[in-house]
Amino acid sequence: MSDSPAPLADPHLLFDAADGRRDLVILGSTGSIGTQAIDLVLRNPDRFRVTALSAAGGRVALLAEQARRLRVNTVAVAAEDAVPALREALRDQYGAGEPLPEILAGPDAATALAASDCHTVLNGITGSIGLAPTLAALKAGRTLALANKESLIVGGPLVKALAAPGQIIPVDSEHAAALPGAGRRHPRR
Repeated sequence: MSDSPAPLADPHLLFDAADGRRDLVILGSTGSIGTQAIDLVLRNPDRFRVTALSAAGGRVALLAEQARRLRVNTVAVAAEDAVPALREALRDQYGAGEPLPEILAGPDAATALAASDCHTVLNGITGSIGLAPTLAALKAGRTLALANKESLIVGGPLVKALAAPGQIIPVDSEHAAALPGAGRRHPRR
């Protein structure tokens, strides 16, 4: 892997893991975008490592399975009442004596993960609740793979004011159209 920066990110935004993999946080991991991202990560273990996952809390068995497969450090759910079921699902997935990931819960849990130590945050959360994690990732200097269109609809001026050039990678053409210049560039392969 080259030490040159990716075309979509300023050099100050880049910090790859010592082994050359990029540390990712996936928000909305049990949804369509999140599950597709996890499939990509699992097919490219030499390029990516997922450190944390978040979900709303309605699919705790899937979240626990994802956590085990990816060996994440932290999982988060927005629904605090989902924590007991999540903890049980994690125990079912992990072996006896194997440490479980840290669990964060509540409406700000995904926002905390978005600001955590990683290279890239994929925001696949549905709805306007995805705005706070988007802003947190940008403020923390993380590269943001944005699949949450509401961040741009509801908070467009805030998002654009916080984002450094190339800090946001649009996940689809709808986001690229809302971010001038973003759709013409391609991330490093």
